[in-house]
Amino acid sequence: MGQEIETPDFTPADLVEFRHRLDQETQLLASWLSTGALPAGPKVGGFELEAWLVGPDLRPLPRAPDLLARLADPLVVPELATFNLEFNGTPQVLAGSALSAMAAELIRTWDQAQTVAQGLGARLAMVGILPTVRPEDLILDHMTPRNRYRILNAQLGALRGHQPLRLDIQGRDRLVLTREDVMAESATTSFQIHLRVSPPEAARVYNLSKILSAPLVAVAANSPFLFGRDLWRETRVPLFEQTCAMGDSGLRERVSFGLGYVRESVMECFAANLDQYPVILPELLDDPPERLAHLRLHNGTIWRWNRPLIGFDPDGSPHLRIEQRVVPAGPTVPDLIATAALYFGAIQDLLTTAEPADALLPFPVARTNFYAAARLGLEAELHWLDGRPATARTILTQDLLPRARRGLRALDIDSDEIDTWLGLIAARLARGQTGADWQRAWMRRHPDQDMTGLLQAYLDQQHSGRPVHEWTL
Repeated sequence: MGQEIETPDFTPADLVEFRHRLDQETQLLASWLSTGALPAGPKVGGFELEAWLVGPDLRPLPRAPDLLARLADPLVVPELATFNLEFNGTPQVLAGSALSAMAAELIRTWDQAQTVAQGLGARLAMVGILPTVRPEDLILDHMTPRNRYRILNAQLGALRGHQPLRLDIQGRDRLVLTREDVMAESATTSFQIHLRVSPPEAARVYNLSKILSAPLVAVAANSPFLFGRDLWRETRVPLFEQTCAMGDSGLRERVSFGLGYVRESVMECFAANLDQYPVILPELLDDPPERLAHLRLHNGTIWRWNRPLIGFDPDGSPHLRIEQRVVPAGPTVPDLIATAALYFGAIQDLLTTAEPADALLPFPVARTNFYAAARLGLEAELHWLDGRPATARTILTQDLLPRARRGLRALDIDSDEIDTWLGLIAARLARGQTGADWQRAWMRRHPDQDMTGLLQAYLDQQHSGRPVHEWTL
């Protein structure tokens, strides 16, 4: 959830000054984008992986601060709850063996953290929603003690008039629950893919990311169970949206698929941030306007499923990247990097089509596709670029896999890399087994078992390192 906040409390004057600086920085970014001041550079990929810490009973263990202190790795940082943590990857230029470099670094960092976890009598788990999590785990006592999280919770509550949050998720089962705070969001863990792009391509990449959200969430689904209920293939989607909902306030939702494509520039997103979203972290920062510190802080409190980000290179140069947020954590590192490869390659190929994909697929259709895929996974019927309906599995197999191959070749990714990583996607599709499908199938095969038994079997398979299409029941 982003950078720490140093100021524990804010005054009305702080808010006024923050808004002034936010307006100034938004105008500055607009001028950079309109004049070509942002450098182009090669495409660069990166990621963030959120994970769980579980105890011997396979329940969430709120000792992540202890693990982080012992690990002392800048690539592993806190998350909202004291049983979650986040793994970051070093950005890689998308060429040669970049995908294997991402995988090797993540495996190395994961294994080091797992060793530290074992010293605490714990273990790490990567899964979109931990099967064993219970409502009583998602309490304020388990919030990471940082100003950022405390203030976000208070401010979001104030924006919705302190109305209770109502969770109502209808899947194979139905879950209805009332919550008072944002801690249920900590039950959702993601694999967020970052793609650095040149400013002239950013609008198309942003729109393509929305279009690709449906097939990506279908092929990566890994969150079927919540509090013992069998809900969506990717229950993380409605859960995250509902835990940050604005209720009857009339304000724009801060977690959503959005209201449309951008028309000309991703600047439209930052302008909407300024005009349509109240500031909830008005910390005044000492950075010069050229660092866009207030713009970036505000943007970090609006969690679109696809989000443009401004970052800075070590030499101080700004860059633009698109964050794809729909993919859940797990089941294994190879599965995650394969899904990233699919995204990177499909984006690159779709950028070269004569007719833009967003001209072929209206935004309301892309949005409907996304929620259908989150509900039904590979079985979901989607409307695609040719105007005809097909299952997500068919679209991925017949259209997106060939596109991704062409796109990765265009990026000069090594041939054996392409075969390795997209081969995992092809095998996943041929088997028809995502993490969500495996979890459901395991529960059918073992009706005498509960969520603890499921998680034990899941972690045993995860520990093997074998991709999910090879998992047995």
